[in-house]
Amino acid sequence: MSDFVQLQFDQYDLEGFIKIASDFGQNNFGYVVTPNTDHLIRYCDDVSFRALYAEARYVLLDSRFLSYLFKLIRGVSLRVCAGSDLTAALFKRVITPNDQLILIGATEQQAQALREQLKLTRLQHFNPPMGFIKDPVAIETCLKFVEQYSPARFIFLAVGSPQQEILAQRIKQLGKIYGMGLCIGASINFLTGEERRAPYWIQRIGCEWLYRLIQNPRRLAKRYLIRGPRIFLLLKNIAASTR
Repeated sequence: MSDFVQLQFDQYDLEGFIKIASDFGQNNFGYVVTPNTDHLIRYCDDVSFRALYAEARYVLLDSRFLSYLFKLIRGVSLRVCAGSDLTAALFKRVITPNDQLILIGATEQQAQALREQLKLTRLQHFNPPMGFIKDPVAIETCLKFVEQYSPARFIFLAVGSPQQEILAQRIKQLGKIYGMGLCIGASINFLTGEERRAPYWIQRIGCEWLYRLIQNPRRLAKRYLIRGPRIFLLLKNIAASTR
């Protein structure tokens, strides 16, 4: 890791960014990243990951916990627009039944649940195979699928980090796919009820990570208890600013 890295955040909360997303249109392409603690650790460690963030149209802070830490350690006040909240708000408040939508990742059962629950008539779904990001042919197949249904109002990339950010960058570089791309991680799991969000009061105090850990300790213990604490040291090396 370099001794000092810089990261610019777009200063939007959920309500502020909903307006941006609603008006984005389908005449160009830009992608949204929502860094959480795990992403910021990767951002510090991996130069190539920083390049993916550099090409993002919007960088929205995902974590209230990180917001508190940035204020305490760096003296920077950052608004929070959690990716799961944003995804839910777009589906429930912005998207209309006839909007062209693309979902990459998640299961076909989840995609069908969204179609049925929200009466979506033009939700196009493709779930690439595990490890697809290391296979040029699989990446090309995914890109061709997205291009086939472009322009779309929203392109939801739900294949985990850093795969979703790599795919978003490839879509941008292709130069012929239009709409707003959103790197949304596990947000579809929450939206379809596969996983439960923490109660609002737990979210407000920045402890949703602890709630998720209790819900799924086998999967998340390493991330939150071994890898995660590094953020306390790394934040001293992140020059966070707003734009």
